[in-house]
Amino acid sequence: MDDASVTTNEQLRELYPPPGQGAVDKEIDHLDDHCRRFIALSPFAVLCTAAADGRCDASPKGGPPGFVRVLDEHRLLIGDATGNRRLDGLQNILQNPRAGLLFLIPGMGETLRVNGRIELTRDEALLDGLQTGGKPAKLALIVHAEEVYLHCAKALIRSQLWDPSTWPEELPSAAEILGAHKGIDTETSAASLAESYATRL
Repeated sequence: MDDASVTTNEQLRELYPPPGQGAVDKEIDHLDDHCRRFIALSPFAVLCTAAADGRCDASPKGGPPGFVRVLDEHRLLIGDATGNRRLDGLQNILQNPRAGLLFLIPGMGETLRVNGRIELTRDEALLDGLQTGGKPAKLALIVHAEEVYLHCAKALIRSQLWDPSTWPEELPSAAEILGAHKGIDTETSAASLAESYATRL
């Protein structure tokens, strides 16, 4: 470890002063009406989990606005889509039920962060009406919100994420990348992706 490494809180605070009171006061421990509206309008979220040994997983979650259901001021319900069946995040939750969620709304710079405890459920009453790609959900995640706050727009302003004029004209080929990673040719990879998107959303 070199002299430039930062390994203590004291070293961090040499670089960054304590947060302003506003940054502290914005955190609440429940889902108020503003948070509920934000979540109802959000079609996309990232769920971050960690295993008992510290291995992390950040998993995108998406659906029509409202795909995450607010049960009450302390609980969210997320239907689990079948996906690739690796179960990285779900297995992490079984080992360590602490997680963080980041909700985005297209065109809005601010994001909503929800941290708390997660449990997995097969309760039929809760699963009723939850759709994942048009299919009934087999499993749902109940998020018990403990830390909730609106995150400022600075990162999205810097990235110009929602500005189409900054979007690349040529995108990387997912088929080419996955083909190289899986050791198959690009044509086979492209066909596999197309089939997956058409039949297994």
